[in-house]
This record gives sequence, C-alpha cells and structure tokens, in this order.
Amino acid sequence: MATATQAQQIPSVVDWEGYLNLPSELTSYEIIDGELRPLPTPTFKHQLIVRQFVLVVAPQLNAKQLGELITAPYDVVIRRQPLRTRQPDLMFLSRARFGNFAQIADAPRIEQPPDLAVEVLSPSDTFVKWLEKLWDYHALGVPEVWAVDIERRSIEVLVREESGYRWAGSYAGEQLVQSTVLKDIELKPADVFKVLDELEPQG
Repeated sequence: MATATQAQQIPSVVDWEGYLNLPSELTSYEIIDGELRPLPTPTFKHQLIVRQFVLVVAPQLNAKQLGELITAPYDVVIRRQPLRTRQPDLMFLSRARFGNFAQIADAPRIEQPPDLAVEVLSPSDTFVKWLEKLWDYHALGVPEVWAVDIERRSIEVLVREESGYRWAGSYAGEQLVQSTVLKDIELKPADVFKVLDELEPQG
C-alpha cells in the first residue's frame, strides 16, 4: 500500500510556492537553486555525536537561559529566489535574537540566520560541497560555523567576517572550545567524542 508521500509525486525542482506545498513527511533534503536534493542517511557515529552535543551543551544553555539547540531536520531558508535551503546538523538560536521563540514555535523553517551552525562532517562532504555550505551560511549572515571532524575528534571554529569566514581555531581533547557566540558555556571536544570510545575494537 502506497504511503501519502509515495502517492503524491515529489517534484525534483521547486519554487517558493512549490516548496511550501511539499508533503510534511518529506524531511531530509536541501534545495539548491530550486533543485530538491535528498540528504544521505547519517552514520551511527554521526548520530551519536549529534546526540552527545545536545547532552553536553543543551543543559548549559538551559541553565543560563541562553537559547535553544535545534537538531536536523529543520530548514534554514538561505533565499527564496532562486530557492536555497540548508539543514545544519545542529544550530543555536539565542534568546537575545529570537525572544521567547513564540513567533517560530509552529514554523517548519526559519528565514533568519541562526547564531551558530554546527556541521558534523561526513564522507559525502566534498571540499566543494563544504565551501557551498559556507557560502550559503555567509550569505544568510550566520555569525559562526563549527566543523566537527569525527576522524580527528576535533571541532573547528569559523567566524564570519565581511569577505568570508575566518578560521578562529581547531580544538581537540581537553581544550576548551573558544567561541564568539557561546562564550558562556564550557565545551571540551573530549566530552563529545568520548561516546566513540566504546565503538573502538577491543584488544
């Protein structure tokens, strides 16, 4: 028996009106200049790291009422024409900019830049694809981007400047991540990547 999504033909190219009418069951995709691009299924490691970020960072944000940490799938609209959307693995939305979130509580997307976009790098992320993401985040005005490298167990911080993103540091182990956006939290890469230790082959 066909699902509602299967029964309704999904277009490969959409404009803004077409995007607003996409079936709600369709979640894991990005739109690049109108072209609907399904996102690859994340690995088990990837999902563990995303979950661990939430476990480590969200309690600190909540304790200080700084804002919310949102996980994918959730659309960030880069521009309406030609239509481009992104789905960061995680993003931080500050109370200072978004208030009490009442205006977006029921929204399936935002058109404002998140304060921080976090991308967990995957094998499918080529250098060109990564640059395209950075260009989009810069065009929207995202102040800071983190690149999380599972293989190196590191977190790279990129800070927005007028001409592009400036490399602000790469952090690993017990080093405290130095963020211009999340100055009031403490984050050590070791606290995020320790979830991978149990996946290491036992001798």
